[in-house]
Amino acid sequence: MKALIPVEIIEKKILLIRGEKVMLDADLAELYEVETFNLNKAVKRNLDRFPQDFMFQLTEEETDSLRFQIGMSK
Repeated sequence: MKALIPVEIIEKKILLIRGEKVMLDADLAELYEVETFNLNKAVKRNLDRFPQDFMFQLTEEETDSLRFQIGMSK
């Protein structure tokens, strides 16, 4: 059985984008110990299980801003 992830680690992954608290797919994949590609594929295969506002794609400007803020590489 895997240990629970400490709340502090999860809280550090939460970002405020468009006035909403969100987590990046890469951060969720890391928490679940899966590849980002596989996480996204699983979500797309099961879209009916998620509410309409469950996810959204960042604009190019938002992506660039995040890269600058957190030092993320392309």
